[in-house]
Amino acid sequence: MTTIVAIYTGQGLSERIQPIFREELPGCRLVTIIDDSLIADVIGAGKVTPDVTRRLVQYYRHAEEIGADVILNTCSSVGEVADWAMPMFRTPIIKIDEAMAQLATKRFDRIGVLATLPTTLEPTRRLLQKEAEQQERKVEVLDALAVGAYQALVAGHPEEHDRLILEAAKSIAVRADVLVLAQGSMVRMEEALKQATGLPVYSSPRLGVLAVKAALEQLGK
Repeated sequence: MTTIVAIYTGQGLSERIQPIFREELPGCRLVTIIDDSLIADVIGAGKVTPDVTRRLVQYYRHAEEIGADVILNTCSSVGEVADWAMPMFRTPIIKIDEAMAQLATKRFDRIGVLATLPTTLEPTRRLLQKEAEQQERKVEVLDALAVGAYQALVAGHPEEHDRLILEAAKSIAVRADVLVLAQGSMVRMEEALKQATGLPVYSSPRLGVLAVKAALEQLGK
């Protein structure tokens, strides 16, 4: 059976992605690996540390041992670790946010990035600029950090999380052509932000799953 291993650095996102997998890839075996100490350590250090890199690479190895046909890296904060590690593995590693970044830079000139963690904001900015360069396009990347939103969500206050994201979105909406949600966990706000700002809003979960589907098709799976 075709096997996908999804690796998470925090709680909650898997519950939102699993239904998308069931919809888009119903015949596949989905294996979930969650280690929420990874994002906690990234937040604590303010960056991806060598120890986080080492542990994440170990999970990629575990995924291959499980028999993964494709590995999904679901955390944008550690996406650059996936870039670095890809040549080490036979199994394709798909970054959940890469398809989103490709689409945004292809279609829009002024891209507003929303994040609830600074450790996700900068990697997402770099990813968007990288994709724009590969497409030989010039884009302006604007960003807004919803300070305290991640902590509110973890503390069990989703309404506060949503309110802070909405405020951040409004702060850059007048200067942007599109809003990009830097973290998969922000997908819950996609429709609300469209309604509040009138802008297209891109989130990574479905686009990431579709990228996995495309990779499997290329493998003949």
